[in-house]
Amino acid sequence: MPAQVTSTGTARSDLIPPYSEEAERGVLGSALLDSARVVDLCIQHGVRRDAFYVESHRLVFNALENMINEGKPIDLLTVGQYLQGQNLLDRAGGETYLEELVDSTPTSAHADYYIQIVRDKYLLRRIIDRSREAIEKCYRDEQDAKGILHETEESFFDIGDVSNQAVAPWADLIKNSMEEIENIYQNRTGITGLYTGYKDLDGKLLGLHKSDMIILAARPSMGKTSLGMNIAENVALGKGPDHTPRAVAIFSLEMSREQLVRRMICSHAHVSSHKLNGGFISQVNHGQLMQAADALMKAPIYLDDSAGLTALDIRARARRLKRMCDVELIVVDYLQMVHFPQYAKEGRQREVAAISGAMKAMAKELRVPVLVLSQLSRAPETRDRLAIPKLSDLRDSGSIEQDADVVALLRRPCKYPDDTESDDISLAVLDIAKHRNGPTGEVRLHFEEDFTRFEDRAHGVDAEYSYDGAPEGLEA
Repeated sequence: MPAQVTSTGTARSDLIPPYSEEAERGVLGSALLDSARVVDLCIQHGVRRDAFYVESHRLVFNALENMINEGKPIDLLTVGQYLQGQNLLDRAGGETYLEELVDSTPTSAHADYYIQIVRDKYLLRRIIDRSREAIEKCYRDEQDAKGILHETEESFFDIGDVSNQAVAPWADLIKNSMEEIENIYQNRTGITGLYTGYKDLDGKLLGLHKSDMIILAARPSMGKTSLGMNIAENVALGKGPDHTPRAVAIFSLEMSREQLVRRMICSHAHVSSHKLNGGFISQVNHGQLMQAADALMKAPIYLDDSAGLTALDIRARARRLKRMCDVELIVVDYLQMVHFPQYAKEGRQREVAAISGAMKAMAKELRVPVLVLSQLSRAPETRDRLAIPKLSDLRDSGSIEQDADVVALLRRPCKYPDDTESDDISLAVLDIAKHRNGPTGEVRLHFEEDFTRFEDRAHGVDAEYSYDGAPEGLEA
């Protein structure tokens, strides 16, 4: 029977929450027969003391957990004595009830089946509890609807994570890692993450890896949005050796969807957006734009340009996109335009730290790389006339540097006349200033400003910069 709620938002007291006494008895009987294995299975599946609805069952399971942790032997006699020592034996049903648990469970072979039933009933009760809490918040009217929606959604996603909180078996971790190693060995590419579409950058980073937060930072007008969108396009179109398109989610807080899509079409077509806006395009350009639109139309890109997105908004929407579309890369443009109202009163530095932490947590939770664009402070331009950025120039908070797995600082020497390479208007330098799992150093790219497009540098253009595209240390 479905749960019913009164007009005051409280659940009816005559409704019994879902539970299975038989399954709970089966789990405890199995545990008394084979304590170590069954209790480990329970923990692995997220079944702990609170998963048992009947109070006596909670007491018995809690005793079993404590005794295992204390290294005590477990059988009918020792469990009864332990409960007696805690003055809980009578509340647990007495020695007779413990004997009944064993007698009603001839074998522990079906423990998995009993545990699954107990877990499912526990999840249903948690859903009811979270729903009740949400209803009560709505009736209290102490916060806005958006805040309640975020908290409720977060609490429901937490319910789904109940089985993922246990420590994974070490043997399984070794097996999974060896499967990845075998794939790397067979492929012989050295690239273990998503291809960015840029040979030298992929050689340095070995691709964009799951659970990584990658910060792409620059001063205004250096092309960070262009590079971020170029990478998103390359991933979505499958520019890697396997030519497999990957779903990409883009959260654009700076540009509207119309602006961003038009720029992406022009960039892909190698047509100047400035000339397009002025109507000065040829028939050839028109054909290029049509071909670009046809190619991009097939790309699995999901663009959200909603104004005023908070860190919780982005995380909630990213979860939905991961679940519905299996996105494999998330791009956020850009970090300083994201807000976190809960921390706003504590100052911008604290708020940005919370936003940075939320982006990293999102990457870990969804197991996808998250590319976050960020502004640099004015420090590079006040420090010297070359304006070469450093990690400490990340704007508003040092937490960005700490949370990020990769920090890439983009600059264009042509913007600074004192730079020795300022005469090369196409040169863009991407400094990998932090790389948690690999080497740092510069990657040089070719930038076509008219098309807002980055490409690999032609071989031999940079005399002092030679790079064969192979990951550092990789032997043929």
